[in-house]
Amino acid sequence: MQNNFKIIKTITENTKDIILLLLIVILSSFSLHAQVKNLFTGKQLPDVTIQDLDGKKVNIADYSKKEKIIVLNFWATWCAPCKQELTNIHDLYEDWQKQYNVELVAVSIDDSRNISKVKSYANGNGWNYTFLLDSNQDLRRALNFQTPPFTVLIDKEGNIVSTHIGYKNGDEYILEDKIKELSK
Repeated sequence: MQNNFKIIKTITENTKDIILLLLIVILSSFSLHAQVKNLFTGKQLPDVTIQDLDGKKVNIADYSKKEKIIVLNFWATWCAPCKQELTNIHDLYEDWQKQYNVELVAVSIDDSRNISKVKSYANGNGWNYTFLLDSNQDLRRALNFQTPPFTVLIDKEGNIVSTHIGYKNGDEYILEDKIKELSK
């Protein structure tokens, strides 16, 4: 009987350690988001050249000069939350363009082995975004984020006003609220 109590006590102590570790990880992720946001807020896009789907070179800093609201959305064909986010935004995007003069630029971070999938995946879903390829991860490194989805919101003056890591259903409405505020 005493052995049973020792086993239960050990399990309880291990459970407490696991819960504590999970809390630390969760709080760290919130802290990381705040650090990324603070690091880039008010700055312009870096001077980094990537490619469009046709292989044409595009300097991402040129998007800061468009005098329109820009949403940079980093995604990958292997990232389920990324694809869900782009699908959910697609349902709203036409209205966003009309109401807020916004352009969504979907930047794929697929590596060179997978970039051939990007165009067919986008076309197959009927997404009418601007697509760019960051297969060498140059822009990803310049913006210093780890995993997609990662969203950068740029105001009409070309300043980064917010960033967001990850995706959960409904985040597109939070993004729309920010876009609406910038369009005023």
